[in-house]
Amino acid sequence: MILFLIGCASFAAQAQAPAQKIGYADWDYIFSQLPEYKQIEAELKTHGDQLQNQLQAKYKDYETKLKAYQAGAATMVDAIRRDKETELTQLQENIQKFQQDAQTSIQNKQEQLMGPVFTKVGKAIEDVAKEQGYSFILNPQLIGGGDILLYSDEKFDISDAVLKKMGVTPKPAAAKN
Repeated sequence: MILFLIGCASFAAQAQAPAQKIGYADWDYIFSQLPEYKQIEAELKTHGDQLQNQLQAKYKDYETKLKAYQAGAATMVDAIRRDKETELTQLQENIQKFQQDAQTSIQNKQEQLMGPVFTKVGKAIEDVAKEQGYSFILNPQLIGGGDILLYSDEKFDISDAVLKKMGVTPKPAAAKN
């Protein structure tokens, strides 16, 4: 009988606890609907195409000089052959450096263009979550190693309790982020 009463009491306590509302936001869908996203895609494509064209021109120059070297290497004086080999090695290194710099440039351009959009969408997700009473909003697919949890109600944050359990005194909330 006592077990039955304890079971009923715990069930009643759970029944009175507010339900947590969980939703998700599909980033791909949201971005595909934004007019500025199409503009960003176009700018990124143009930037990438420009870099690709520059890389192809550098590679074409290298190939031309390599063919000329190969055609005349047997009849070249040693000093000229070494100069040509050094020039070809430098061209190869320049091509590799350009490829690395181009990749960095594309990433920087993407961050520059997408940063404000991510902020805008993140704020809208947070606002909708609060307005509609959601405790958590999840991201159903990861983009670029993005977060799974897009919004959470702070009352469900157990970080300070975990720190205390570990013997660490939590810093004030302003220093937490």
